[in-house]
Amino acid sequence: MTLRLMCVLAHPDDESLGAGGILARYASEGVETSLVMATRGERGWAGEEKDNPGLTALGKIREAELMAAAEILGLREVVFLDYIDGDLDRADPVEAITKIAAHIRRRRPQVVVTFGPEGAYGHPDHIAISQFTTAAALAAADPEYPTLPPSSWHRVSKLYFLEDSEEMIALYERLFGEITMHVDGIVRRALVWPKWMLTTQVDAEAHWPTVWRAAQCRRTQLAPLADKLHTLTEEDHKVLWGRPSFYRAYSLVNGGRAVERDLFEGLR
Repeated sequence: MTLRLMCVLAHPDDESLGAGGILARYASEGVETSLVMATRGERGWAGEEKDNPGLTALGKIREAELMAAAEILGLREVVFLDYIDGDLDRADPVEAITKIAAHIRRRRPQVVVTFGPEGAYGHPDHIAISQFTTAAALAAADPEYPTLPPSSWHRVSKLYFLEDSEEMIALYERLFGEITMHVDGIVRRALVWPKWMLTTQVDAEAHWPTVWRAAQCRRTQLAPLADKLHTLTEEDHKVLWGRPSFYRAYSLVNGGRAVERDLFEGLR
């Protein structure tokens, strides 16, 4: 059986800074890895505002950065949903769900990974892509879903939410400061799931150099952090890129309290 992993994420950089460990590891094992990206990160400018090239130009730059990172990570395919960064939570839900479900049916992954319902630190785009992807996994398996052809249905065996461990958040905030986002006049902060709630931790430590090379393609995002990033110890790199954690939102093939070490547990 050919194993297939699909990540459905919000912005260019999520594939490296968030999912890089699993993408690098599973690609190295021959798993067919693919990425569905909701936006091109058009509002993700981290430099001086006077130097911001604007939505269209920045989107093209960040798309090129993503494609360079994808090649390093061994992704088989990258597709865009063509939404605008920052507007995803206002997208038409039926349209977004149908787009993602169509890609699931076409690629036929056993495992799908997206953000958790809290959106890591409350990012509205992350929350939206979590909701859309969860619904799309159900829609893809429904032969009677109204906007997709009935004969193409595909049932995803496992759906995971990408979640940050206490260890990772503690290191990130020690190095770079607290992770916050202002939404509707409220300060949202990184939500750390207790260790006992994390169902899965994948060992990708051997692949941290690959993820680090991919992350360095993200010049528009990481430029302000470059000095600190280049002083990281090997242990820091392993924590940031080599120990990704997950919540198993559902599985049709396994379960239980023991911590998984493989997203394909129950499928091999």
